[in-house]
Amino acid sequence: MNKFLLTAIPLALALSAGAQQAYTAKDYERAESQMAGALTPLVTRSGIGTRINWTTDDRFWYREGNQFMMFNPKNGSKGAAFDHAKLAAALSTASGKTYTADALPFEAITIPADGKGVVFMADGKQWKFDGSQVVPDSSPMQAAATGGFGGRGRRGGFGRGGNPNENLSPDGKKAVFIKDFNLYVRDNTTNKVTQLTTDGVKDNGYATDNAGWAQGDRPILVWSPDSKKIATFQQDERQVNNMYLVNTKVGAPDLRAWKYPLPGDKVIPMLRRVIINVDEPKVISLKCDPDPHRSTLSDDIKGGAGWADVYWSDDATKLVFASTNRDHKQENVRMADAATGDVREIFEETVKTQFESGWADVNWRYLSKTNEILWFSERDNWGHLYLYDANTGKLKNQVDKGDWVQASLQKVDEKNRVIYFMADGLEPENPYFSQLCKVGFDGKGFAVLTPGAGTHNVTFSPSGNYIIDTYSKPDVPPVTVLRDIKGKVITELEHTDISKLTATGWKPVIPFSTKAHDGKTDVYGLMWVPRNLDPNKKYPVIDYIYPGPQGGSVGSWAFSVTRGDNGALAELGFIVVEIEGTSNPYRSKSFHDMSYGNMADNTLGDQVSGIQQLATRYPYMDLSRVGIWGHSGGGFATAGAMFRYPDFFKVGIAESGNHENLNYEDNWGERYNGLTSNSDYNAQANENLAKNLKGKLLLAHGLMDNNVPPQNTLLVVEALERANKSFDLIVFPNSAHGYGQHSQYMMRRRWDYFVKNLLGVEPPVNYQMKPAGGFGQ
Repeated sequence: MNKFLLTAIPLALALSAGAQQAYTAKDYERAESQMAGALTPLVTRSGIGTRINWTTDDRFWYREGNQFMMFNPKNGSKGAAFDHAKLAAALSTASGKTYTADALPFEAITIPADGKGVVFMADGKQWKFDGSQVVPDSSPMQAAATGGFGGRGRRGGFGRGGNPNENLSPDGKKAVFIKDFNLYVRDNTTNKVTQLTTDGVKDNGYATDNAGWAQGDRPILVWSPDSKKIATFQQDERQVNNMYLVNTKVGAPDLRAWKYPLPGDKVIPMLRRVIINVDEPKVISLKCDPDPHRSTLSDDIKGGAGWADVYWSDDATKLVFASTNRDHKQENVRMADAATGDVREIFEETVKTQFESGWADVNWRYLSKTNEILWFSERDNWGHLYLYDANTGKLKNQVDKGDWVQASLQKVDEKNRVIYFMADGLEPENPYFSQLCKVGFDGKGFAVLTPGAGTHNVTFSPSGNYIIDTYSKPDVPPVTVLRDIKGKVITELEHTDISKLTATGWKPVIPFSTKAHDGKTDVYGLMWVPRNLDPNKKYPVIDYIYPGPQGGSVGSWAFSVTRGDNGALAELGFIVVEIEGTSNPYRSKSFHDMSYGNMADNTLGDQVSGIQQLATRYPYMDLSRVGIWGHSGGGFATAGAMFRYPDFFKVGIAESGNHENLNYEDNWGERYNGLTSNSDYNAQANENLAKNLKGKLLLAHGLMDNNVPPQNTLLVVEALERANKSFDLIVFPNSAHGYGQHSQYMMRRRWDYFVKNLLGVEPPVNYQMKPAGGFGQ
């Protein structure tokens, strides 16, 4: 055989496996056709559960095409919410403009308290249609009833006024705001402004919002139910270290400096808890030591009610709160006298790793009417509720139990002593499927109200007598039904139609399970394949990773036409996987703690073993060409994968990674690794492993990233340079943690990098992404 033939054989093999030597713009356009912007319009009758607007009498309206429909659960009647033709004609007469029934100039309505007519906004004015005529209307626009038994429970009032940086009282008459580090209240009737605090100064202000990685101008506080008091804090950051960022522009740059504590810092932000009488201003300090800037959920103490872990009693005489210590190992539940500031310990819980009262929201509640506390704990290895006597601090009983997790508390019916909550782990098909359940305070009467495998999302009617249940699987489109409070189906409201989608050749995601790196624990994931998959060919693999530990790669287990650009990458000729590895939440406590103290190991072994197992089921997966990418924690994991498993992962794209957790906000590392005194942070730092790089690595970061400071990536850059390693780098000089207007550019560069280095094909030069192809879930 001559030398020419010896050279030609590998080339022929490469061409047969890779199909072509260069991609054109048409190939990228075909990939963009698998983005959400292009696919979502092909799905019809989808998502009514998110479009439902309840009225105060338990009817609800929603839009069906361009028509407003009204449904009455009490008698099952469904019809137009109003006469569209009459309203269009009446509005045309009243406004002097021409409107038609199928093109009304508004997308929302409210129903007056008397249930008669509809109120709407059009042409910059508020109108009311009484069934025959349209007239200008000056009555206060009622907020749509939402069935508000969901996330937060009783914390007193909260809200936003016209100014997003104000905190509105429950009665809507007062608004509190921050000015010069002090709190002020404005009477919304008279517009009179009164100063509430006077000793707030820079870095020791009242109700200030700064978790280091997340900031805001809206005051963090909780109103009492009677709108006469607020619970808040004075946050002392005076001795906390600064973080610095410098923008890029012509001329002298601007310096941004703010307080950003790091793991191991001697001083972190501390909160002095206070109660403030609003009508006759008086600040009452609670008689307890200041608390670290922490909550039972994380360190971002904002909650749905303005401040997590804080509850008022109904009569506003008592305040119940939880104090979390620096490394989340100790919780102290306390009660304060609102008049004197005296604080009484109710009970304490300590753990060996980290305490969490939930993941999407805190799951514990103070029950004022009976002076009890529903406390969330994983003390039996699963997340459940426990009922405490708030007078004595004694445990009365465990409320729910079993080898499953109470994922989120939805509604507490104090009168009937029944709790409604979402549970994960009851369906053997997938432990992440969520279902609505109920149980009595005494632990009796447990029932699943939304049976059937899949992820259920629910909303309650204002009275709590009805439930809207939308359920789906990653590969099965949603169905929405109306149920009564006992879970009985009253009617099906909507069945999603994906016929137009499937007609294009679109393929649903493939759910799977594999064993974790320990060889025995089940982990779950999703896989995307090209529409024109040839099972006799070999395809390179791309692993999208987000390692948590507060969340995971998959996130929602509900139906979606695609997730990010996973489907688009598959269309370019890859097998794309997401693996929800060990150490992520919504499973057992022991599962969640598998990498405690070593976040660098979190899920990486699961990714390798999972892909290897999948390749035995799907021989078209090419284990000699495996790539990986992720953003933020996923960027940290990606670089770690390239350095720790250099013979397995050949191409990696690490975006905005927290590569050195000593350079990332204090709570993150101290919560999941422990304090620096008892955890080896150096062993987890990616820059210390950079010398192991063998494959192709692309690093990216925004230089104005106030979440994960860019020094995290620059440390890896410097280490790679010292080790004489070749790598690629993209910086976005004025971008924050996400890349904003440059997101599409980053996505195109990501496609280019995998196409060129993993697929072995030249990408089109400087392809311009279409707006509809933008990155999004």
